[in-house]
Amino acid sequence: MKKLRFVFLCLLLLVFGLNVSALTKANADAEYSKGNYQQAIKDYQQLLRDGVSAPLYYNLGNAYYRSDNIPQAVLAYERAHLIQPGDKDIRFNLEFARNKTIDKIIPQSELFFVTWYKDLVNFTSVDHWAYIAIGSLLLSLILVLVYLFGQNLTWRKVGFYGACVTVVAFLLCNLFAFQQKSALVHRTGAIVIAPSISVKKTPAPNSSEAFVIHEGTRVEITDKTMKQWRGVKLADGREGWLRTNQIEGI
Repeated sequence: MKKLRFVFLCLLLLVFGLNVSALTKANADAEYSKGNYQQAIKDYQQLLRDGVSAPLYYNLGNAYYRSDNIPQAVLAYERAHLIQPGDKDIRFNLEFARNKTIDKIIPQSELFFVTWYKDLVNFTSVDHWAYIAIGSLLLSLILVLVYLFGQNLTWRKVGFYGACVTVVAFLLCNLFAFQQKSALVHRTGAIVIAPSISVKKTPAPNSSEAFVIHEGTRVEITDKTMKQWRGVKLADGREGWLRTNQIEGI
């Protein structure tokens, strides 16, 4: 009986915990709908501590944007975009928030097929690429059977060439998923959270100024070997050093 009571108590606690989590998510959405954006921000941040997701970061970005906190809105949208790069709503809101920042960075030009390849990799999320890869693998196995046991030459050709195509699709999907996973694990992007930053030529307070950037601007971290300083690079190719507490990693 004691064991049964213990199990029953654990089940009650589990159900109660799930209800509290659901209630917190519902409260966050309700607070946002009522215009209580600061409370919604707190609720979304609490939910994100329990587990990250693109929709939560997207809603958090919306709440920050409504609160006129553009740097944090950009940061939240960037994190959502990193998880779900193919989501059009996230991409649109991210670009919209970027247009509210002071710095208008023009990216370095690149070959068209490089841009095309990046767009293809980010067409959908890691999970979706994995699903497509599994589907391609199953289809290739079916086509191999068609090739082996086809009754005529036409069906055997369909099976052979179709299997080749689906195997290539399987390999490409795995490659795209791997590259997206690597971008998630090895994050180098960061957002400037200080109102204005004098980027230095060397990691020293008395170093000469390379250029000035403002809050909301995205940088790529190129060097993090020093505790107080980060080497960064802008999309237009400019490089320099700034203090670690002036940026927040995506």
